[in-house]
Amino acid sequence: MDVELSTIKKWIILYPVYINSKKTVTEGRRISVSKACENPTCVEIGDCCSFLKLPFAIEIDKACPRDFMPRGDLKVLLKREDGTLCNSSISSRKQLMLRVAEMVPKHHGRTKKQETVSASSTAPSNKSGKGGKKRR
Repeated sequence: MDVELSTIKKWIILYPVYINSKKTVTEGRRISVSKACENPTCVEIGDCCSFLKLPFAIEIDKACPRDFMPRGDLKVLLKREDGTLCNSSISSRKQLMLRVAEMVPKHHGRTKKQETVSASSTAPSNKSGKGGKKRR
């Protein structure tokens, strides 16, 4: 993707906090909890933008002003210079946030993690469950 830095500055900013169901509105969440997803990352959101065929750029050194601990944000291009939409089904930042929040839980990185966790949690353990020392 060959894009000048001056044009990227005009793209919309999307922080992961905007779609995080673990955050409150005062902490920066912008969509309802029922539609938000749990702890999204910049990479997952970027993959969703790629799937939606939207140009994006990840800025690792940036942070949301309301919640500055998690680092990173995305700049996403919704409209081209001539005013046409990059993806005809997404015309606003709100629509983008809702679509991405819907897609992140289905992200291939998350589904692999869940499979390994569920496989290891179903394995039988040899611990008796009782604490303390054994008596003779």
